[in-house]
Amino acid sequence: MWRRLNHYEYENTVRDLLSSPWLQLKNMLPEDGEAFRFNKVGEALDVSHVQLSRYLQAADYALREVMANSLTQPEKTVRKFYTRDEGAFAGAYDVGPEVRSTFPVVGSKEDQAHLKPPLSVGDKDPKVREEEGVGVVLSTYEPTEIRWSKFRAPRAGHYKLRFMTNTVWVGPKNEKQWWVPNYANLSEGRRNEPILIYSDRPPRLLRYLGSFEATPEAKANELDVWLQAGESIRPDAVRFFRPRPGSMRNPWATPEGQPAVSFRWMEAEGPLFDSWPTPAQKLLFGDLPLKQNEKDKTVEVVSTNPQADAEKLLRGFLQKVSRRPINEADVKRFLPVISKALADGYSFQDSMIAAYSAVLCSPSFLYLEEKPGPLDSYALASRLSYLLWNTAPDEALLKVAASDQLRKPDVLRAQTNRLLDDNRSQFFVDAFLDYWLDLRKVNNNDADVTLYPDYQLDDLLVNSSVDETHAFFSELLKKNLPVKNIVSSDFAMLNERLGTHYGIADVVGNAIRRVSLAPDSMRGGLMTQASVLKVTANGTTTSPVLRGAWIMERILGEPPPPPPPSVPAVEPDTRGAHTIRELLDKHRSIETCANCHRYIDPAGFALESFDVMGGWRENYRAVANGDGKFQKIEGYGHNGDVFKIFAGLPVDATGQLPTGEAFKDVRELKKLLCQDDRKLARNVAKQMTIYATGAPVRFADRPKLEAILDRAKASDYGVRDLLHEIVQSDLFLKK
Repeated sequence: MWRRLNHYEYENTVRDLLSSPWLQLKNMLPEDGEAFRFNKVGEALDVSHVQLSRYLQAADYALREVMANSLTQPEKTVRKFYTRDEGAFAGAYDVGPEVRSTFPVVGSKEDQAHLKPPLSVGDKDPKVREEEGVGVVLSTYEPTEIRWSKFRAPRAGHYKLRFMTNTVWVGPKNEKQWWVPNYANLSEGRRNEPILIYSDRPPRLLRYLGSFEATPEAKANELDVWLQAGESIRPDAVRFFRPRPGSMRNPWATPEGQPAVSFRWMEAEGPLFDSWPTPAQKLLFGDLPLKQNEKDKTVEVVSTNPQADAEKLLRGFLQKVSRRPINEADVKRFLPVISKALADGYSFQDSMIAAYSAVLCSPSFLYLEEKPGPLDSYALASRLSYLLWNTAPDEALLKVAASDQLRKPDVLRAQTNRLLDDNRSQFFVDAFLDYWLDLRKVNNNDADVTLYPDYQLDDLLVNSSVDETHAFFSELLKKNLPVKNIVSSDFAMLNERLGTHYGIADVVGNAIRRVSLAPDSMRGGLMTQASVLKVTANGTTTSPVLRGAWIMERILGEPPPPPPPSVPAVEPDTRGAHTIRELLDKHRSIETCANCHRYIDPAGFALESFDVMGGWRENYRAVANGDGKFQKIEGYGHNGDVFKIFAGLPVDATGQLPTGEAFKDVRELKKLLCQDDRKLARNVAKQMTIYATGAPVRFADRPKLEAILDRAKASDYGVRDLLHEIVQSDLFLKK
């Protein structure tokens, strides 16, 4: 049986092989197949010509991107890019040792009268130039974008970026128009502000690089990043509002003023090399010399003995690529590719690239070979590494496999712990949750601009919610916490944005950290996390049916049957005349629906206390005033627009499980679900097993699954223990 690498695995494997973490290959690869919810699919060796062409394109691109393009090591440069040198930014203002100007979009004609060139003293006064900056009271959107577009990464590789920023407080224009910033009235910032840094590649392809916090005191913050050639840098004061023209009311403005951030300069150092030639160049072409083409100045590898060099290099590449010892047949399979390319007049370098591309598209690379029966040491090493790192086994794991010791329980446990304790185990957490909890779909539906203007364009909230779920599961895994924490925990993994969203005080800063919850908190566990509540809503309304079915399937392991094709879906009433419970009561009057909904709906009703982004609510939101009965919700949204919504009918979160136990809210539901922690553990173990093996847990496998649970019972089914027992079981050790 064979299993094709999914896009996570292929990209990570090629990155590690070529020592190039900056390579971006996912969008070039064929779509992953899915089975049993995950994208680790066992299949026959049948790659279509269209799929193969995409693999060839990705392989050729990766190999050419990592080759040397200069005769000697590129000189490391340190260049500083002053924000004012970029010119005027709409919606931004110049701050410095003094206010110098303001630009259109934000500010009145009176404010704009301050516009006085030049924008910078330039090199005439270095001290003042260091203090000059461009400030913003709002987040990034076109055309309000602080950027350092005069920087373009000269080549792909490792860089150090330093950013000089500080927070500012901008006073109000006057008592009547206190929400309008007065850029002539500046003082020191009153708090830190999270800053996210992105790379930018035409046409506006943003890629997250890292973050830091701007402080009231001017401070240089450093990030280690990997950039692609030609990428520039774009920052985002992400907590601030993100308006559109005509919607400019800042929800953070107060009669005393509003917060802002000043960006002074960015310094870029690089490209940085640990060695030269690079590891990728050494792998592909060893110590062969480089020659520069005088006509176009391109650099190319040359060989005085192409056939001998080709065989030597190919053999070394195959040994590095292969997840098991190579044999002569492997070498002879790809040598003719080089010979034919040379005979057809291609250069030695292009001929080698053709062979290397063929290797990276061959079945032995694209697929994991797992013969029926007990896995041999090398197949087991690959299965373990692709489970926990989403990449090929490292040298240490292959060395253990070569000694034929990996199948020994204590050796396998030690290697499992080693991989789990490495930072690369985050690839397991991210990819596993992407499919088990559907986190990959978190951006499929944006919050409705009319009903939820407070969430509109709030990327910080959405991204933080995913970070919370990743960090939460990582904490369970790292600390071997009991599996019941998946439903109910006395802690959450939060940053300030999530703390504000959940109404939990004293969480400061953008970093995710463990926060203890009050005994009566509605939060804790997966079900009440914003990411989960977002992927189980449609951006406009919530449905107890969808959320209830999600809990049954993803948390309890009891997927409900699909609805009959002839039964119409329940259409929510956004005007607020009817609650979803009332609409479902009518739906359940259909005999074919009633029995299933008796099992599905109760858990979903408990989650009705949470809106489409996981915010707590006592009432549904409505777009109409309910004939004057509904109270208007006052305020301004994250999009700068005034609320035009009402607090509608009250939420009823009560319910009764099919077994007869009643609950009045999500806290009581969690207590009921936690009574059977073995059921919770069974589902988690089943999901991990499917992810680890690419195969379902069938009826005949149930005794093995129960044995896994028996061995993990002593730790109250600790999540790390469950994973260890899966790896030690025949479900993992055999095909």
